[in-house]
Amino acid sequence: MMTRRSVLMGVAIAALLAAAPALAGSPDLPRKSVELVAPPFVHEHEQATKSGPAIVAFKMAIVEKEVVVDEAGTKFQAMTFNGSMPGPMMVVHEGDYVELTLVNPESNSMPHNIDFHAATGALGGGALTHVNPGEEVVLRWKATRTGTFVYHCAPEGMIPWHVVSGMHGTVMVLPRDGLKDRDGKPLHYDRIYYVGENDLYIPRDETGKFKTYESPADSYQDTTEVMRKLIPSHVVFNGRVGALTGANAMTAKVGETVMIVHSQANRDTRPHLIGGHGDQVWETGKFDNPPQKDLETWFIRGGSAGAALYTFLQPGVYAYVNHNLIEAVELGATAHFKVEGTWNDDLMTQVTPPGPIAPGRVGAVGAPVAR
Repeated sequence: MMTRRSVLMGVAIAALLAAAPALAGSPDLPRKSVELVAPPFVHEHEQATKSGPAIVAFKMAIVEKEVVVDEAGTKFQAMTFNGSMPGPMMVVHEGDYVELTLVNPESNSMPHNIDFHAATGALGGGALTHVNPGEEVVLRWKATRTGTFVYHCAPEGMIPWHVVSGMHGTVMVLPRDGLKDRDGKPLHYDRIYYVGENDLYIPRDETGKFKTYESPADSYQDTTEVMRKLIPSHVVFNGRVGALTGANAMTAKVGETVMIVHSQANRDTRPHLIGGHGDQVWETGKFDNPPQKDLETWFIRGGSAGAALYTFLQPGVYAYVNHNLIEAVELGATAHFKVEGTWNDDLMTQVTPPGPIAPGRVGAVGAPVAR
């Protein structure tokens, strides 16, 4: 049933389409095609460039598929960009043009589009990219401001459902001369990882077991009922519980600086690296603003992406979590970094191992007496 909001949205989209040019020529700039990779990895790119602006061409397919989201085998009808949750991260420089070919295969069941928070006009491109199954569209937009920005599917009347079903990702627009600290000194990263956080709303049957469905469309009514209660069944990084732990942990070496880009397209979150810090943090993800220093936990607003740099100083396994610890421990929002290198006793050392409390060291109320 069409609601008043849906009708108004449809009128707005029709007006935008009527105002948009049917065909637009390419700027007279060099072109380069970039093959996207699945998160947490990011395609190769220059951090700073001496070359002028270019048209950077990407191709991305929409994939509707059933996925398993936890160790219990819970199944979920996902809608994705390029088959991953989140969709791939795209990296360009300020002044470049992003040219995306968006493909909706005939095998899909739903119409889709894409809204780039980094773009200007036409609902972030959402009004110009509606594709039904069996269609494709090409959108080009100019990267006029730097930072990390969310993109997501935004079909009329179904935006929340598509977003929480996996259809979101991030674009990073770097300054042409690279990242800088608050004093204007250059910053560099040795590795980059993209963590996309998802709140999932999987319906249960009358016995409390998670339900399964044949297609995304089949799950729509039950899923939207769960969504409206605002209580997620899972909160996960990169599509499932444990997607970035164990054998899938992100890796680094002592002395390396790692860029962590973290997005949440729907809800607020608060990343925290246990045993580490945010040396330089763009909490709102906007590189024209000076980074904050030495943060323990940072805040990512729903519908945005942030970025943090950290130089690892000790080897070992670091847990990277949403510091709503209920969501991290109980619902799945935990990742790991495995860091190789030599331990530095000056930063931390165990003075004595655990053992029985020595006689005379317990005070009257049971607390250990200071040495």
